[in-house]
Amino acid sequence: MSFGCRHHKRSGPWSHYDAPSRYLHWITAVVVVIAFILGPEHFGRLMRGGVDPATRNDIVWHESLGVLVFVLTAARLIWVAVRPAPPHFAMATWMALAAKLVNVALWALLLLLPITALLALGGEGHPLTLLGGLRIDRMPAIADSAVAKLADWGEVHGLLGDTLMWLAAVHAGAAVVHQVALKDGVLAAMLPPRKKIG
Repeated sequence: MSFGCRHHKRSGPWSHYDAPSRYLHWITAVVVVIAFILGPEHFGRLMRGGVDPATRNDIVWHESLGVLVFVLTAARLIWVAVRPAPPHFAMATWMALAAKLVNVALWALLLLLPITALLALGGEGHPLTLLGGLRIDRMPAIADSAVAKLADWGEVHGLLGDTLMWLAAVHAGAAVVHQVALKDGVLAAMLPPRKKIG
């Protein structure tokens, strides 16, 4: 199964992403999955019912990890701008285009999810509760903005979260296809280089 691309093997220092890119990629992936699992259902209904989010560990962890996702994504974007050139793999034009579209969508979602969460919290007057007892009871800059009233940002946040997980599954599935079927080193490029024996 060739998928219309040319097979080739790569070796040497340019066959892998640099260490910061690899670490940030996998840490972000793990944090996103945990945040998604801990995301409480009917969050807005709970808050409107008078539940203090500080009493819910799942909410505190979800919001804390959401802030961490934003910080990690910002750090990754800065690193992408200054890092060494990433490895390049020859593949069919349609595959390269599809990969680029999925990557752009994933980057956008990683930024939009924390932003829509803050819009949801600020627009509805709910506090932001973080680990260590950190808490912001009201975000007037968001609450009083016209953007906060444009949509039900809690619903948007939930929809974007589901979309991110589906796209991440597609991204992971494509990486497995590259590794198992195409054997072109795309997945291996995001893993630590194997140490040479002897």
